[in-house]
Amino acid sequence: MVVKVSVIGLGYLGATHATAMAELGHEVIGIEIDSKKLEQLSGGSIPFHEPGLEQAFSRNLSSGHIKLSSDFASLASADLHFICVGTPQRQGSDAADTSYVVSAAKALASHLRPDSVVAGKSTVPVGTAAELKDVMSEIAGFEVNLAWNPEFLREGTALEDSLRPDRIVVGAWNEHSVGVLKTAYAPILNHGTPFLVLDVPTAELVKVAANAFLATKISFINAMAEVAEVSGADAVALANAIGYDERIGNKFLRTGIGFGGGCLPKDIRGFMARAEELGVGSAVDFLKDVDAINLRRRDRVVELAKQELGSLSAKRVTMLGISFKPDSDDLRDSPALEISQRLAKAGATVTVHDPVSLEALAEKDPSLGREAELIEAVREAELVILGTEWKQYREADPELLGSLVAKKTVIDGRNVLDVARWQQAGWKVIALGRSIENA
Repeated sequence: MVVKVSVIGLGYLGATHATAMAELGHEVIGIEIDSKKLEQLSGGSIPFHEPGLEQAFSRNLSSGHIKLSSDFASLASADLHFICVGTPQRQGSDAADTSYVVSAAKALASHLRPDSVVAGKSTVPVGTAAELKDVMSEIAGFEVNLAWNPEFLREGTALEDSLRPDRIVVGAWNEHSVGVLKTAYAPILNHGTPFLVLDVPTAELVKVAANAFLATKISFINAMAEVAEVSGADAVALANAIGYDERIGNKFLRTGIGFGGGCLPKDIRGFMARAEELGVGSAVDFLKDVDAINLRRRDRVVELAKQELGSLSAKRVTMLGISFKPDSDDLRDSPALEISQRLAKAGATVTVHDPVSLEALAEKDPSLGREAELIEAVREAELVILGTEWKQYREADPELLGSLVAKKTVIDGRNVLDVARWQQAGWKVIALGRSIENA
């Protein structure tokens, strides 16, 4: 059954979700109030890098399955409205900034019908939905059907995650909302995807709880890496060994320079802030250590660079990868970017190579050197750091790169290089969480 859908906010989440809804066969109207972004989207171009998304978006735009507007009145005919605006970390605070969600909800409310359903997908502090429901109902003049339907996208596989998710979570106050969402997701549910109907506060908590758990798992293995580095143990082998335990599993047990991006860091900080507001801050105090361990991995790379180069003044350093993860140009809270900036501040001449993120870097920090060709990026480098695990770095020829650098030293910040192969090519490989001898 075709559902008339609106998607409010066409940033990373919204553009992906609008495309997914269109791919499922629904009629989609996308609302974006940023005129520059709307103009770019209207031309079929996505303002960020996400594999496969632009092609799918452009195809659905051309076919008319997606229509775009900045006018909220244009979505009045829609049956289901998804709120997909951002909730960044509040300036000067760890708390989430929900002002964009509130503004979108208020703008939407006057265009709703009594049978319309609104589904929030933005990541919000628990309790936000109840407040929005009251505000929207007052503006609309009737009780609004509001549900919460959290997103679980991973950058780099966002469209795939939208069309073939692990589960669909819905928190709702009434069966009508559940029924409309079940209809919208029917093509996915027909393939056996679990559809979980929860109370609304639990649905709000699912996303931040999942991210807090994943962040904890990453920081745990990086804490083990700290112990391994001073004891001669191998944290990569350790992760593999404990990952065989089905109670633990091997996903996200990867040592390295830690997590970043627009979700995990701000979500765990926002979770801590909300828990404090609710009077149960001590329940998630452990997340302070999770955050601190993650940031210490960046400190460790800077320390290693100083150990290898002595004074960093005028030393030539190449950073391979600057986005927070591969298949993305997202520089938000990128460990590789922060390390590059700190090395440059200490006097190093830093040259960055990245397959897709150099344009974003030019806007974010034009002071860092940028080189589009890998061979030129490493030429005369005295230290190479692998900051993002792009495939082309994993498959790079250490013999060729070794013939170009001034000094064959590489810090593998993601533990993805074939260490034996690089060592055979004459490189000194410093792999985080592993002794050089055992690497």
